[in-house]
Parts: sequence; structure tokens; C-alpha cells
Amino acid sequence: MNLKKFLPFLPVILLAGCTTASFTRMTPSQQPRNANNVYPVEVAFNSAQQSLRWDSIQPHVLVGDQSFPLRPVPMVKNRWEGVVPVPPSAGQTTYRFKFDYLYNNFGTEPKPDSAWSSVYTLKIVE
Repeated sequence: MNLKKFLPFLPVILLAGCTTASFTRMTPSQQPRNANNVYPVEVAFNSAQQSLRWDSIQPHVLVGDQSFPLRPVPMVKNRWEGVVPVPPSAGQTTYRFKFDYLYNNFGTEPKPDSAWSSVYTLKIVE
């Protein structure tokens, strides 16, 4: 392979490997209706981004235009838990996770970034 042809693509290849994040939903997609209409959710977050500053993570669960904070699961690495409200008249809701964080950048202060999960559905069963 001719190295001169490869060098212009090196920054793209290096940056592409830095932003991979994965979310694993740890809660079931169905939960029985409860009296307070608030339902627990839990997620595992992993990233191959070596520059990510794990101590800066601010995780949230988003329901519509509302954001609810997540807290770390005690004694379990890279897992967070929180709650989502579902009105008594609704049979389901959709939500997604958003993790805001800082990452180290060459020669400058850390920069902000975010990772978003796909959209999940929580069905409430009677």
C-alpha cells in the first residue's frame, strides 16, 4: 500500500474510533402499573473514547421535553438508574438516555460532548 495515499485519511480514521458509545437498557420493556406512576429505568454506558473524562459524566433520561437526572448504581461500574413518570391515563411512554461529558483535547481545555441512546418504549400493563 502506498503510504502517501493513506496519510490524508489518517485523521478521519483516528477520530472515527474515538466517539463510539454504547447503551444497554437494563430494565424490562414492560412494568406493572403502580400507584405513584413513576417507573425505574437503568442503563449501562460504555465508550471506547479514550479521551472521555468519566468523572465529568452527567447522565439524564429524557421523556418528551422533560429531563430527569440519573444516579450511579452503587458498587456497579458504568451503570446509572433513575425514574420516568407515566401519566395514569397512558399505557406507555417513550424515553432515551443522554450522557453529557467532557473529553480531553490536545493543547486546550477539555471540550463538552454528548452521547444519545436510541429511543426505548416502556409499556405499562394493568
